[in-house]
Amino acid sequence: EEEGEGKGHPERSAQREHLSIALYVKGFVLNGVPWGCDPHPPRTLGAIAATDGVTPSPTLPPQVVDGHNIKWTETERIVYAGATLPGEKKGRMCYLSHALLVVSFSNPDLCPLFSDTTLPFPASYSPQYVEACWYQWWEKKGFFSPELHSSLPHAVDQSFSMCIPPPNVTGSLHLGHALTVAIQDALVRCRITTFFSSPALYLCVFVRQSVVERRLLWERGRRRQDYSREEFLQEVWNWKNEKGDEIYHQLRKLGASLDWSRACFTMDPDFSSAVTEAFVRLCDSGLVYRSEGLVNWSCALGSAISDIEVDMLELRGRTLLSIPGYEQKVEFGSMVTFSYPLEGQDGEISVSTTRPETMMGDVAIAVHPDDPRYQARGRTSVPPFVFVHILLSLSGAVKVTPAHDQTDFLLSQRHSLPRITVIGEDGTMTSSCGPWLEGVKRFEARERVLEALVEKQMFKGKMEHPMALPVCSRSGDVIEPLLKKQWFLRCGEMAKKAVQAVDDGELELIPHLHHKTWRNWLSSISDWCISRQLWWGHQIPAYRVSFPGSTDADTEQWVWGKSEAEASERAAAKFGVTPDAITLTRDPDVLDTWFSSALFPFAMLGWPQKTADLQQFYPNSLLETGSDLIFFWVARMVMLGTELTGQLPFRQVLLHSLVRDKHGRKMSKSLGNVIDPLDVISGVSLQRLQEKVKEGNLDPRETAVAMEAQRRDFPSGIPECGTDALRFALCSYKAQGEDISLSVSQVLSSRHFCNKMWQTVRFALGVLEPRDTVPVSSVDRWLCSRMYSTVQQCERGFENYDLLSVTSALYSFWVHNLCDVYLECIKPLLGQQGAETAEQRVTARSVLFHCLTITLSLLAPFMPFLTEELWQRLQPHAGGKSAVVTSLCLQPYPRSSQLVGEGESLSIVEEEDALARTLRSQCCMTKAKPDSKSCVNSSLSIGPFDTIKTSLGLCIKMEIYFLQGNVGTDKQSAQLSQRRQKLLSKLEQLQSRTRMPHYAERVPQRVRQETENRVSCGLDENWRNKCQIKT
Repeated sequence: EEEGEGKGHPERSAQREHLSIALYVKGFVLNGVPWGCDPHPPRTLGAIAATDGVTPSPTLPPQVVDGHNIKWTETERIVYAGATLPGEKKGRMCYLSHALLVVSFSNPDLCPLFSDTTLPFPASYSPQYVEACWYQWWEKKGFFSPELHSSLPHAVDQSFSMCIPPPNVTGSLHLGHALTVAIQDALVRCRITTFFSSPALYLCVFVRQSVVERRLLWERGRRRQDYSREEFLQEVWNWKNEKGDEIYHQLRKLGASLDWSRACFTMDPDFSSAVTEAFVRLCDSGLVYRSEGLVNWSCALGSAISDIEVDMLELRGRTLLSIPGYEQKVEFGSMVTFSYPLEGQDGEISVSTTRPETMMGDVAIAVHPDDPRYQARGRTSVPPFVFVHILLSLSGAVKVTPAHDQTDFLLSQRHSLPRITVIGEDGTMTSSCGPWLEGVKRFEARERVLEALVEKQMFKGKMEHPMALPVCSRSGDVIEPLLKKQWFLRCGEMAKKAVQAVDDGELELIPHLHHKTWRNWLSSISDWCISRQLWWGHQIPAYRVSFPGSTDADTEQWVWGKSEAEASERAAAKFGVTPDAITLTRDPDVLDTWFSSALFPFAMLGWPQKTADLQQFYPNSLLETGSDLIFFWVARMVMLGTELTGQLPFRQVLLHSLVRDKHGRKMSKSLGNVIDPLDVISGVSLQRLQEKVKEGNLDPRETAVAMEAQRRDFPSGIPECGTDALRFALCSYKAQGEDISLSVSQVLSSRHFCNKMWQTVRFALGVLEPRDTVPVSSVDRWLCSRMYSTVQQCERGFENYDLLSVTSALYSFWVHNLCDVYLECIKPLLGQQGAETAEQRVTARSVLFHCLTITLSLLAPFMPFLTEELWQRLQPHAGGKSAVVTSLCLQPYPRSSQLVGEGESLSIVEEEDALARTLRSQCCMTKAKPDSKSCVNSSLSIGPFDTIKTSLGLCIKMEIYFLQGNVGTDKQSAQLSQRRQKLLSKLEQLQSRTRMPHYAERVPQRVRQETENRVSCGLDENWRNKCQIKT
């Protein structure tokens, strides 16, 4: 604008208002003129903002991460010239003499629509440069819309749809989310470009109340109970509106090709109506009922939780644990034995428990009927505690506490025993315990009870005892079984249908090892408590009916309805009165979050209305999620989807493993090993990592442990790796089976691969000319054959959901076939100028372009940003095949059927290249390329190592010799001798097995044959090793 461009232009002015500029100043160049020189007077960043109306982001020091002795700020000077007009080019980051000018658009509608790929190609790969604005352009153009894809020339009348697990909109993604996004988006992008006309990857989000509660307590020192329900809900909405876009930003940053027009929030009116409809239908069918029963109560959350939200912590013995609400650690893993004296007679009965504080709720002792020690029947006198009846029942003597133990609760139902609740919802002892314990915290009351037992000489001993401690997975609090009236969902019949669907092959779980777990869990499933004592969520649409003047407060009458008016009509009809004669009080509880999430596949498509989306995209084609959600989410979606829609919600379920840190530990904030994927993408300093830990809600002791772990694992912070490298690294693990131990160094290796791709295309752009592909030489045919084989491997990998094989095949082709062999072969050829090799040079350029464009299309599902950038750069060289399609997103995914005639295999090229590399390694050659002697087609020639490679394209047979004085023969001989000693030791072990008595009779034929084969192979290898040493 200083030079007169865009002054007064309304679009330019509007864009300026939404620009955010971050400037790292070490001196930079603008349009060829150093900043601070005419015509650009020196100005500070604040001055720029004041005069140009630009809002700058906070100035940060240049980030220098030396994770692998690489200074990430050391970039070449690149000067960009030319004006950027609105709607023509994409926002860019320009690397300018060790400085970075970042221009981003906070409003996607104002983001430029296209990249000017005619600008100079940077000398080195930078994730920030590549990933600047491609996503905004894709989104603006509607490339993720199924409606657009259905209009493409290669579209067919077939749909592919998939939904993602509902993330917490007030939280942030972790590497587990990133793995899910990487796998799902790879599958979707492959389907988008493989003749599926209507791909749809859609999402739903929810807000977790506990996040807001912790924040209010942290910032204002106020608890939920300090607000009215309406005030607290408003705080949650404020929090959602403030933080709600963060999860969307993170998903966009990860390149997720989501159809954002179909995104929804679980508390949206339409989705809420679907939840209400589902509850009412399930109540009408008798599947939802209200009953008194024991629930898993989290005192820290103040709410019941489901069985699968309870983690069983295995303790080997006495263990001290940190429990929310307690300053000192609490002891667990100990068994206390005490006695009850018999009333009116001599004797006592001893019982043992790991929870002595619950003895105040004991109502009976269960004993074996034939045990001679317990033939006396009567009562025990235990002042000032309780009276305990003796029953003839189980083996041994067991105290019965129906209100705090599930087994005891069932026993009380059979024997009509009373149920005394001695621990309240807040985790303190109730008035039933007497004044001396009332209001005392449950684990502090444990110590008081033990002291009283000792004082009354009832204490018999204490010993270590292995146990499984139930812990809330959300709060870390010890679960307290409490007796409460709740809403339950009958799961028995629905679970049978879910098991049958897998057994009949209608529903496939991948990998199949989950079938057994699925069957075992659903076969023994209990009814699901769907009530939650929270304020945020879908309030249960059930109403308690009361009549004016009624004094029976204990009797409950309930009705339900889609609205209070409908519930009133139902109540009037049920009790034969007019609506005016009854009073309805809505249940204050909300439904379990997983209840609404279980409706997700069809509720967000418009159910219960028969919308066009519901008819087209339901059932979904596939569900991809973590194996830890198989019961939380997957099983419940299958049960409720089948019950409410009559159809399975999806045909296949792909379950990936959990992501752990490089040490194999589960990622936990308290361990300091939780990694934000955005930190891997953009890089982060150790200081900032530690600031994030301090900003969390960890205990001070846990904060210290986490910060020390970060200093140990990330001493120099995390280097910038980029989205493409992170996605490629995550998909390069075997996701089905064992857990994934991810380290940042592996992501950094993928970044180096990105740079390899960048440099390859940079080289190609300097030599390419438009021309059709007509492979002539054998090395050309060999590369095309490897390309054909790679496409086949990608096809099989995607069909089997084996992304590891796909990424491995693509990496191997690009690095080992394209770069290591083909480029090295054609470099000398392309450097020649003679007319006799002109046709060969043209062919080589054409083959190179052909293989680059196909491989970029194959890599696009894993590296969407980099492949788009490089593909766009290559398009001017497409000649007559210049793309009708404007983006790689819309290109059909390569198929082997399109490469007919390129399947010729020339394995000699690979074998000779591998032989040369192996020989250099075995001979301990230096990095300098040795003189070589090659015998090609019976003719002998001597020359540099590269000369051998140039002959590969013409060879039928080749022998390679290296001519170098010092090849380290002594060292080789020592290594071979050491290897031979290990081999002889293994052979002796194998042969000793065959000499065991009765070997032939006792060992199966299969095992004997396998041992013989191993001995035979070992003898052969020993002979070869001996020959090598002699040579």
